Amino acid sequence: MRKVLFVAGEASGDLHAAGVAAALRRIRPELLLAAVGGRRLAEQGVQLIHRDEQLGVMGFLEVVRHVPRHFLLLRTIRKMFDRDEVAVLILIDYPGFNMKVAAAAKRAGVPVLYYVTPQVWAWGAGRIPKLAQLVTKAAVILPFEEPLLRGFGIDATFVGHPLLDRAVNMPTKVEAREALRLPLNTRVLALFPGSRQQEIDRLIDDFVATGKELQRRIPGLQVLVSVAPTVALDSARCPFRLVHSASLSVLRAADVALCKSGTTTLEAAIADCPLIVAYRTGRINYALAKRFVKVPNIGLVNVVAGREIAREFIQDEIVPSEMADALAELLDDGPRRQELLTGLAEVRSKLGSPGAADRVARMASELAGPRG
Repeated sequence: MRKVLFVAGEASGDLHAAGVAAALRRIRPELLLAAVGGRRLAEQGVQLIHRDEQLGVMGFLEVVRHVPRHFLLLRTIRKMFDRDEVAVLILIDYPGFNMKVAAAAKRAGVPVLYYVTPQVWAWGAGRIPKLAQLVTKAAVILPFEEPLLRGFGIDATFVGHPLLDRAVNMPTKVEAREALRLPLNTRVLALFPGSRQQEIDRLIDDFVATGKELQRRIPGLQVLVSVAPTVALDSARCPFRLVHSASLSVLRAADVALCKSGTTTLEAAIADCPLIVAYRTGRINYALAKRFVKVPNIGLVNVVAGREIAREFIQDEIVPSEMADALAELLDDGPRRQELLTGLAEVRSKLGSPGAADRVARMASELAGPRG
């Protein structure tokens, strides 16, 4: 029997794909599911043809170094297409590799559903015609992506952001603090230095220095560091408490957060936690990105808002004392904090409603064809 094949190249894609797999199990239990993925997909009983832990690289130079591994995996997937094993291909994010998989599927006549599409709004519209040639349907998670892609002839549907599914059972501030064994009457700063080791290595020292500076100014301040389950940090480098795989609980417990740009900034919006955004990459990668990136802000929370609601500190702007200044201003219940909370509420209203995984599963079921 032909399979539904997921390709998720990193931890976030694995999480999103697992939600779709679980929904497909409910509505089409007869379908066979296979994947390039990780632990979350495996927990759903999906057959892994390759684990994704070694694929989640970032930056122009890092991707080049992993070309041989990607080439071998692409050859494996092409053989599955040639043997007519795949009824529908579901791609999740990871465009550098997944666009090549989409091209192979197109040549083999395999329908392609792209969930969490490439950020063409950031990298310019030049890639959209290629996307239009290769993708059968697109399930987009940001509201402005549907009209943008439809304008180029892509059958795109805004399904809502998958983070909303995780937020359905989000704890209250009191519940989050009790679960994390934090006093109710203390100030709490949350640090989110990223989910990839490359990101963490570039950011953690300045994030820790910012936390220490804020503790110097505010006696009794608690600092938590939210990290992925696979991340380990030397206590000599990071003396603060690590919390694994509980980002929304950490954000609910915190008074303010310092976040690496990306999906975590949207989690902060959902959790109603004031934040500032920081990001640093290699100098060559940054120089290349400056030539190609077409949006004025890098933090996703600001991109969705359409303006800078959370302050951004990029590259050499990452100065611990200045980030501590910005966080201290947010800790005060004054105009800046209230302005940011209003902006976060606006972002939440734009992210759609829970149920993204179910909507994507229904799209995949349609592409897979009728039962039997």
